[in-house]
Amino acid sequence: MKRTLVLLVLAAGVLLVAIDRTVMPLDPLRAAGSTVYGAVESAVGTVTRSVGGESRIRALERENAELRALEQENARLRADQSAGTRTAHIRQRGVAAHVVGFGQGQKVTIDAGSTAGVVRDVTVLNADGLVGKVTWTGPATASVSLITDPASSVGVRMAGSGELGVVTGLPGEGRLRLSLFDPNAPLKVGDQVVTLGSAGGRPYVAGVPIGTVSAVESVPGAATRTALVRPAARLSALDLVAVIVPALGR
Repeated sequence: MKRTLVLLVLAAGVLLVAIDRTVMPLDPLRAAGSTVYGAVESAVGTVTRSVGGESRIRALERENAELRALEQENARLRADQSAGTRTAHIRQRGVAAHVVGFGQGQKVTIDAGSTAGVVRDVTVLNADGLVGKVTWTGPATASVSLITDPASSVGVRMAGSGELGVVTGLPGEGRLRLSLFDPNAPLKVGDQVVTLGSAGGRPYVAGVPIGTVSAVESVPGAATRTALVRPAARLSALDLVAVIVPALGR
């Protein structure tokens, strides 16, 4: 059987040579074969590079997340200086982590814990905005409560008007309810909401985007002005995040 197969391959090769020299040139066929081979080679190379470079890619992702965290902290400090706010400088750093699991309720698990410096009651964010805060830590993992958790409550400032308020999670809706302290405060769809910041930067640092007003509620006689807010971060598709933790040595 093997001998027959070898003979058939040899015969096919002789036939192609004969056709090339006598009947019609095979340049188009060679070109097509080269294209197919090149595509296959490129695909194999891509897979090989992907497998071989996966650890490096993840390392770069972590570095980028940590840089974003530092940029966020620097922006907060600049905002304090511009507003003339006198606050003690708190040294912080960013620890990058990947979301590796979803727990019950509005909680996720990240692959960084106390060994990396992650502690409880610190800010977790991604490239889009606020994600939540750390509520539990182990040596290599930590639990993060999302801002959409019904038990979550975050002090906020309106990016445009500077009005103060608070956002809380809405069960099962993936949105937030905004309550401004001034019932007559200006408020409209599209307004941006950012974190007010906590004393000592824990659990929330200031100036992190929270979301956008998606609907203004009208409640006559209410003591506060309320609205619904769509989170800036896609909380249902989280991957790379940064945890704002105290700097080493503190």
